[in-house]
Amino acid sequence: MSGYTGGPEPTDPDIDLLAGLRELTSNVIAEGRIRTPEQAQAAARAGATCVVVGSAITRTEHVTAWFKQALDEVYAPTAAPVVLAVDLGGTKIMASLVQADEVLDTKVFATDRNGSPESWLQAVAAATATWAGRYQAVGIAVTGAVRDGRWRAMNKATLGIEGEFPLKARAAELFRVPAVVVNDAQAAAWGEYKATSDRSDLVFITLSTGLGGGIVSEGRLLRGIAGHFGQMHDPEGGQLPRESRICGPWIASEAKRLGHDCEPRDVFLAADGGEGWALEIIGGVVQRFARLCCDIQLAIDPARIVIGGGVGLATGFMDRVRAEIAAIGPSAVPVLQAATLGPKAGIVGMADLAATNKKNLINL
Repeated sequence: MSGYTGGPEPTDPDIDLLAGLRELTSNVIAEGRIRTPEQAQAAARAGATCVVVGSAITRTEHVTAWFKQALDEVYAPTAAPVVLAVDLGGTKIMASLVQADEVLDTKVFATDRNGSPESWLQAVAAATATWAGRYQAVGIAVTGAVRDGRWRAMNKATLGIEGEFPLKARAAELFRVPAVVVNDAQAAAWGEYKATSDRSDLVFITLSTGLGGGIVSEGRLLRGIAGHFGQMHDPEGGQLPRESRICGPWIASEAKRLGHDCEPRDVFLAADGGEGWALEIIGGVVQRFARLCCDIQLAIDPARIVIGGGVGLATGFMDRVRAEIAAIGPSAVPVLQAATLGPKAGIVGMADLAATNKKNLINL
């Protein structure tokens, strides 16, 4: 029982203690933490009359763990590849070097809205030229839909992409490493999924300048157009998609229509202060968003709906949505959680997807 008197639990047999006991008596049995033939030999040479080997023979899970720990000490420095993770949005482009969940370096610059997919890729390459050779893969998260590595717009008001662009192939050619590309909200969904130990199914919704989403089911991220909840039909919005009367720009435009030229955050502050015009705007957003959550619950039945984005995480917004859901009284009540990674969710998720070489993706 040597070593169990405080501090970390020992991992190796106490051969010195065994030798000291042998000087007192010939009746010494060596037992405990003897994992290898070499350790058994050392115990015998120290004077043990017999050697007991237990877990190393009877507990295969222990043996497996010992080998894994030993090999991890050798391979750990290269176990997590460095990834060039890019979040290409309608307003800005963020490029980061990421290893595991650690962001090593980041560069952010404005998206040239008059540009093209090719010019945006070239801008990323120019901004990250000094990082060449430091990463083993590139992952690109983009607004819009990605299928079979080809990128197209879902809402041209965000980024005006004409037709389809071979984003995956062009990125691999330009950066000279394997490339993975997915929708930005899907990448953020995967980042949020990996951020905690909870491995239950989730739907991620980001509500900001638009409304995007992602779905993780049975430990896998659904690709294609899965999670584009903002593009669903709004039964009260005519031909407009659902995001058009929920997102930040609509909040600002409604405020302006009512004579208040301000940002969405100012509308939330005014609503918190009890101003009627602001309560009307935020109340409408809350009502439509709560119904969307209830519809998602009925369609997919996720264990949780994780909410992010500037509007989604605005002070008091989720509490208002929960109250609205309670008032609706749906047959299946969604469980709402706040996102934890903030603006780096997409970067972290994209880096992990690229590092694991797409093994967690379902191609739809």
